[in-house]
Amino acid sequence: MGDMANPTILTVDDDPAVSRAVARDVRRRYGERYRVVRAASADDALDAVREIKLRGEQLALVLADYRMPQMNGIEFLEAVMDLFPLARRVLLTAYADTGAAIDAINVVDLDHYLLKPWSPPEENLYPVIDGLLEAWLSAPDPAVSETRVVGHRWSAPSFAVRDFLTRNLVPYRWLQAEEPEGASLLTAAGLTAEDVPLVVTADGKSLVAPTESELATHVGLSTRPTSDFYDLVVVGAGPAGLGAAVYGASEGLRTVLVERQAAGGQAGQSSRIENYLGFPDGVSGAQLTDRARRQALRFGAEILSTREVVGLDAAGAGRVLRFGDGSTITAHSVVLATGVSYRRLDAPGLADFTGAGLFYGSATTEALSCRGEEVYIVGGANSAGQAAVHFSRHARRVHLLIRSGDLRRSMSHYLIQQLDAIENIEVHPWTEVAGGSGDDHLEQVVLRDARSGETHTVDCSWLFVFIGAEPRTEWLTGVVARDPRGFVLTGPDLLAGGHRPPGWTLPRDPYHLESSVPGVFAAGDVRADSVKRVASAVGEGAMAVSLVHRYLEAQ
Repeated sequence: MGDMANPTILTVDDDPAVSRAVARDVRRRYGERYRVVRAASADDALDAVREIKLRGEQLALVLADYRMPQMNGIEFLEAVMDLFPLARRVLLTAYADTGAAIDAINVVDLDHYLLKPWSPPEENLYPVIDGLLEAWLSAPDPAVSETRVVGHRWSAPSFAVRDFLTRNLVPYRWLQAEEPEGASLLTAAGLTAEDVPLVVTADGKSLVAPTESELATHVGLSTRPTSDFYDLVVVGAGPAGLGAAVYGASEGLRTVLVERQAAGGQAGQSSRIENYLGFPDGVSGAQLTDRARRQALRFGAEILSTREVVGLDAAGAGRVLRFGDGSTITAHSVVLATGVSYRRLDAPGLADFTGAGLFYGSATTEALSCRGEEVYIVGGANSAGQAAVHFSRHARRVHLLIRSGDLRRSMSHYLIQQLDAIENIEVHPWTEVAGGSGDDHLEQVVLRDARSGETHTVDCSWLFVFIGAEPRTEWLTGVVARDPRGFVLTGPDLLAGGHRPPGWTLPRDPYHLESSVPGVFAAGDVRADSVKRVASAVGEGAMAVSLVHRYLEAQ
């Protein structure tokens, strides 16, 4: 790909003659200052964009043909925008497609469209590119060095570091300790293969087996609030929390979003969400999360990572949140959006293999490592189905284990149809995991027939679990009212026999999403009897902010 020091101009067109022509004309004028990369398909171009991103390099300009098979130019530029939001985007189009090009100005924030042919380039091509490059140079994506992670394939701590970086959308390079480059980094840091994981940050800082908080600090994530007092604190950065942060900040509330691990929650781990409004071709959980996170930041919200909230107190008109390190922040109002976590498999022999063959959630970092392997997925809801589709692209066979007789009660119809159409996915009804064994990683699991109780053992090094929904509300015990399963009760559910909840001090009933503590609201999966869907969680986050305004106006 040429000189690593120069920013990149990327051209993509599936017509070989046009592809060569545009790259030739661009290289002739800009080749000394920019690295010009030519791609013959959208897939090849996306691979190039991802590589540029992972290397920490700069992408200045993209010229994409509108009519390409599999993915048109507008869809391609939208994908590029997720990775390089500041890169300038140009659509190459024929006269008949100018309507689509004009529409793309709003869809993907298109900078310009060029009609083919553009001859002579001195009049029709170079003036446009000159202006766009000048604009990009005034506010470019920064060039950064890559973060490198050295570890072992079956090391649970190594997996935890990789999973944390991936879920927080921090680009990094994975090196096994046995590889020459990994070994040389360990030697340079004065370490041995027993000391992994080693993280070498973009500025050359070496972190040995770092905590999530240490890792977050050194890779540029915010971990400390800038103020002691806010209008709104949102706890949890899943779809509901991100929705509340976006709407709270955009409506002028001084807003801080607090996340224990990584933005996106369970939805952020989804390989593809296909029933979310406005994305007819689907969107990955990571893409949706990143867009929402950037949107919240653009409106002025703060986002704090690796901050675990362990307590909530009412202090007059303020609501005080206590963190695990003993520090606190106070706000006029709180939105609880902590979501739910996957239930742990309670089967003999499995506990020691978490992160070493046993994974809770999709663990997309492991997908490529599963190439040609047998993968087992436990669960019958949408998250399990989406994971099965994703892993089927890499694994030899994907086994979906469900305790019921079929998927119709727990999974969306469109996903069931997809599973039926994929040859290397096999659904095993009435099946549960009864145990597991292995040496340094999971090697076998025991499967049990839920009806007869009969068991049999299969070779298995990849087990992904998507079962149950346990709310993260232990820290609210004795503070807000919850149902027997731990979900937060809100609004009408708090009224027993027409009476308001104990300790309620206001001369009105709780608002629809308000908990038993005035000014504390719940949104998304953590709320009792909520609809467990991404769209409804985002909607509840937005609705909670409107109720926060009503609450604050009455204070």
